[in-house]
Amino acid sequence: MNKILKILFVFVICHLPSYICHAQQNYSSKNKKAIKHYEEAVQFANSRDGENAKKSLLVAIEKDNMFIEAHMMLSYIYGDLKQPEKAVEEMKKAIEISPGFSSMNYYSLAKFQIATGNYKDAKQNLLRFLKNPSENKEINAKAEQWSANCDFAIPAIENPVPFKPVNAGTGLNSQYDEYFPCMTADEQTFLFTRNLPSKSSPYGWQEDFYVSDKIDGKWGTAYSIGPKINTERNEGAPSLSADGNMLFFVVSEEMYDNANGHDYGLGRKGYGSCDIFCSVKEGNDWSKPRNAGSGVNTYHWETQPSFSSDGKTLYFIRGKREASSMEIRNPDIYMAVMGENGQFGKAIPLSGVINTKGNEQSVFIHPDNQTLYFSSDGHPGMGGLDIFMSRRQPNGEWGESVNLGYPINTFSDENSLLVSRDGKIAYFASDRTGGYGGLDIYTFDLYEAAQPGKTIFVKGKVFDAVTKLPLDADIDVVDLQTGNSVVKWLSNKTNGEFFICLPVNKNYAFNTSKTAYLFYSENFVLNESKDYQPFVLNIPLSPITKDSIVVLRNVFFETNKFNLKDESKSELNKLVDFLNKNSILEIELGGHTDNVGERKLNQVLSENRAKSVLEYLVANGIAKERLTFKGYGDTKPVVANDSDEHRQMNRRTEFKVISK
Repeated sequence: MNKILKILFVFVICHLPSYICHAQQNYSSKNKKAIKHYEEAVQFANSRDGENAKKSLLVAIEKDNMFIEAHMMLSYIYGDLKQPEKAVEEMKKAIEISPGFSSMNYYSLAKFQIATGNYKDAKQNLLRFLKNPSENKEINAKAEQWSANCDFAIPAIENPVPFKPVNAGTGLNSQYDEYFPCMTADEQTFLFTRNLPSKSSPYGWQEDFYVSDKIDGKWGTAYSIGPKINTERNEGAPSLSADGNMLFFVVSEEMYDNANGHDYGLGRKGYGSCDIFCSVKEGNDWSKPRNAGSGVNTYHWETQPSFSSDGKTLYFIRGKREASSMEIRNPDIYMAVMGENGQFGKAIPLSGVINTKGNEQSVFIHPDNQTLYFSSDGHPGMGGLDIFMSRRQPNGEWGESVNLGYPINTFSDENSLLVSRDGKIAYFASDRTGGYGGLDIYTFDLYEAAQPGKTIFVKGKVFDAVTKLPLDADIDVVDLQTGNSVVKWLSNKTNGEFFICLPVNKNYAFNTSKTAYLFYSENFVLNESKDYQPFVLNIPLSPITKDSIVVLRNVFFETNKFNLKDESKSELNKLVDFLNKNSILEIELGGHTDNVGERKLNQVLSENRAKSVLEYLVANGIAKERLTFKGYGDTKPVVANDSDEHRQMNRRTEFKVISK
């Protein structure tokens, strides 16, 4: 896969032997003309003028083909000019002339051989170097890492994973560069960056966001996202929320000037270097972008956001900005969680299972919220940035970083992977031959072992049970097995709609609440299905009035017992919170059974279950004077007791407002 980020063999003078850094007296050549041209090349190299350095070195070698230093320097120059094959040739010539001249030659040869995919020879040359290593510990550590890469790459090439990329077509691609794709969880809206010519930009080009809608199963012709987001400057690395109503993207430092308060009239002010901004969809338009805040953005370099389907967690890349040189070093993956106030808390780095001493980039959290894809050159791989995946473990920590394998990963840099909700299709950007021009968006079938968990999306609408008008309400989805909140969402204030993506085959409590309304409780298991059709859940919220009743659908007891199961705690804690917010409210707790068994025993059981709920509320700070309980047995069924499903509906716990 050819990539967005190319391998750059930068001619780093400080890593070369001293006789290459500057002109000197003791050369392997005695030919004065050869030495003269070599010293010219040194001056060109120090000025980063690779083309003229190459010309001078070729003349020097023509004058003396046994000039070791000239072959060595020419090898590095070819590397800097992105011609690794020629770099290999020249370093081999230097070693052939004098195998013991410098162990660094084996190190450098291995570097260029990895860049051409020749891992077997590179491994042998790294072993030769490590027998006589450098005094520079960083170089030795790099050699060890490259050796590990070779150990991974050699069997990976012999055992390739399935990979057949296909161009995504003219709906997304054009004669210009398209890259950094993202899309909504329902896979109906696709967003990406397009690099366009621009007379107003000082660079002659600018990055804008383009949108494509799916029409009859195909991506329609992409169009600009609009002037609220796109400007005459650059916008980059977008990430959409699962429902498509929130957009996170990157604004570079050129867009604002903290010292002087300049913002090019865009109102975009940052903390330093690149910052992440957010915009919210308002009808068919977008709100004015705002900075994601100091919890996310710092003096350093923040970029490449990915917003989780839980509606609260932002993953992104942060690189350390050196104050002295302004260089960006050691980018890692960070995460920040949005609080109840809508602001992100302080971002923290992911663990060493993910982050390394190398570079981590292009993080993508799948809609299952359990699978993380990212690029790294710090884990064993093919040599450059490889794409890895990690799965969330039962304890919430991230598991082992797994390389996606060859030929998805190659000796070049791979990044910006996007995976569809069902996990079967992956998207990436490539400038491979046969495209429409520059970087294009491509797709491929993602092999099963690299696919995320299965998900289904839940969509619906929250509305006033009396007026039927839409409501913006807080939605909290809890995994009843763990008791953890997996999604916190806010229904759209304009139409009351919500869109949530959840892993399948789990038991969920679905709670919806809004001030001045009774909260809504639902319980459901999302079963895996072949077509993954959405689960539709329309939610009526009732205003708080006397005699209003709420069914607590996530309060559970053992069969014929009245001891509360642990899974009941999340629901009952919601009730505690509701009663604390409505401090003068008095309620009756009612227990109900089906008609199986003796009526007298059912009556006693229902009373004891209602009493157990009352005792839990009192134990958690609710005044006993506000609470009563009553057992109704099987006297008030909500449906006929004619099936297991209906009998389960009749076995329930409720609360009724008796005073407000």
